Amino acid sequence: MDTPFTPSNEGIEVAVDAPLMEPLTYKNRDNPPCARGTSVIVPLGSRKVKAVVLGFSKPSGEYELKPIETTDPSRPALPDRFIRWAQWLSKYYLHPIGQVINSAFPPLKRLEKERASKKSPVVPQVETSSPPDLTEGQKSCYQNISSEQGFNVHLLHGVTGSGKTEVYLHLIEDVLQQGQQALVLVPEISLTPQLIARFSARFPDQVAVIHSHLTSREKTNQWWEVVEGNKKILVGARSAMFCPLDNLGLIVIDEEHEPSFKQEEKLKYHARDAAVMLAKIHDCPIVLGSATPSLESWHNAQLGKYKLHQMKNRVSERKMPEITVVDMRQKRRDQKREKNENTTIKESDLPFWLSEELFEKMKHTYEQGEQTALFLNRRGVAQTTQCSSCGYVYECPNCAISLTLHGKRDLVCHYCNYTDRLGDVCPQCHEGDVTPLGLGTELVESDIQKLFPDAVVARADRDEIQNREDLEDLILRMETGQIQFLIGTQMIAKGLDFPFLRLVGMVMADVGFNLPDFRTSERRFQLLTQVAGRSGRHGEKIGQVVIQTYNPEHVSITFTQQNDYEGFAEHELQLRQELHYPPFGRLASLRIQGMHHDRVERASDTLQRRAMHLKEIMPEYDDVSVLGPTPSPIAKLRGKFRYLLLLKGPNAHVINQYCRQLVATTKWAGTGVKIQVDIDPLNML
Repeated sequence: MDTPFTPSNEGIEVAVDAPLMEPLTYKNRDNPPCARGTSVIVPLGSRKVKAVVLGFSKPSGEYELKPIETTDPSRPALPDRFIRWAQWLSKYYLHPIGQVINSAFPPLKRLEKERASKKSPVVPQVETSSPPDLTEGQKSCYQNISSEQGFNVHLLHGVTGSGKTEVYLHLIEDVLQQGQQALVLVPEISLTPQLIARFSARFPDQVAVIHSHLTSREKTNQWWEVVEGNKKILVGARSAMFCPLDNLGLIVIDEEHEPSFKQEEKLKYHARDAAVMLAKIHDCPIVLGSATPSLESWHNAQLGKYKLHQMKNRVSERKMPEITVVDMRQKRRDQKREKNENTTIKESDLPFWLSEELFEKMKHTYEQGEQTALFLNRRGVAQTTQCSSCGYVYECPNCAISLTLHGKRDLVCHYCNYTDRLGDVCPQCHEGDVTPLGLGTELVESDIQKLFPDAVVARADRDEIQNREDLEDLILRMETGQIQFLIGTQMIAKGLDFPFLRLVGMVMADVGFNLPDFRTSERRFQLLTQVAGRSGRHGEKIGQVVIQTYNPEHVSITFTQQNDYEGFAEHELQLRQELHYPPFGRLASLRIQGMHHDRVERASDTLQRRAMHLKEIMPEYDDVSVLGPTPSPIAKLRGKFRYLLLLKGPNAHVINQYCRQLVATTKWAGTGVKIQVDIDPLNML
């Protein structure tokens, strides 16, 4: 039964679940006092909304305060430290405080009977395991991290297969012995049954899990398990950080370089950076782990802001994989030469995307009874379909991109899921054939099955793996050697550990790396290194990696082949410094979007003039560069036209204040136009 409020003259500030940047003030009740963190129901216009109490204030007396309706006993009070963190998030990322705080609560109401009668199905009951002996590298890192008290940021840089997870587990064990909780964040793509089972085996009945593949009921049950202290370890994707833990002793961010830690919709926060602030508020250590740290984290370690710990060798002294780079330009030249020298010579029977070098290694691996994984960051059969007569291309009517061919006739937009059918003739000229161009995982799978008809071939992409059960089945079949060839997108690039995987082939290492983004080289190097790291993680044999590329001289390729992260970081940071890009400067992007192109264009020009006017009247913004506005690289998405204005400044405070003043009101933008602010953007599309 909700508790009614008794109106009084004392004001209480609440964060309302509505798009309002500042808290609202209502009348407080007399008895009992309403504590900070309490959930309440308040009137807002003609409706009643949920809110959370932030504190008390003295009313100005200029207007009559509305009374709070009731408390909301279905939601527990939020800890003070969590509220302080939420207030920082709201201020830094310029997002309504009530909407930030509302993210703390589970999606459904609590069901007592269900919680009491059933165990969580998302954390497996596995056989308990004992901790293995640490390598010298692991032992050194563990001891150095655990010897530090209170808040510190530790960057754990270890090559793929060096055993970073074991260091995390030892640190977590110490935290549990002190009666505290641990939060472990991993990229969504790495939240596999393998990882969860490993934590559960070490800490039986102590692990809760929150990620997007759970049902709303599963998320709710897991949330209560942690909040009530029944589970001491929370493992999850970035959203798990919003579970209000009040006894944190350690935060771990695994694969801290992953772009998926940045949320691109609504509250555009970066989980890694937000977790650092959360650790600071809790006065506890945070460990950022990666074989390829973000250049921001590496730079902070070089400056001494973060404490650097390194593991340069794999567990059991296993060798790093041998990496072969194949110049696909030479393959094309050889084929043309053969044609010119003797037109009767039959071209290679291999598919256009497959080199002789990779094929021979695949054949040898298959004959040895071991596994091959082929990586291609494109789904479908082909990325575009074009008429050979008039040049017509099937495009999405909602987005400024071509449709991807799936199967024989299904055309799909990978952004808005619009679908069409491939016709027998061109819909424009009604004469020419529409030919598939490009390459996707479906075509690779089909070609491999033709080359190795007796082999078991599996595909791992978002079309094939659509739920947790699909992924669990795939992992089991890979772990037991039932699959000989695995073709996949980023889904297989990290977080997976297969004992029989000996060969990794990167089919087209250039895919997706010609984007207008200063981070392109960094992402390319990280992805290539992480994919290569799946090979040869078990046994005595050295793993093999083949990188097929049309640009073998690119720095991301050469440093990957040398397994030289530090060399790449030094090279890339020098370029960043010259251009004042992060980590040497800070960015904010303002995306202007709407259904009508002319309105969006006018609003973009107005925003640019407002930005320049602010620079003229406020000397503190002299060092801020205003770039644009310009149409976004994807100029239309889901029916909305998009323009981009980029701000580049010397530090986060200046950029934040500039954005706050620039969009203090957006009424001037006009009807149907929205302006989205992204502090520290990762995605410029």
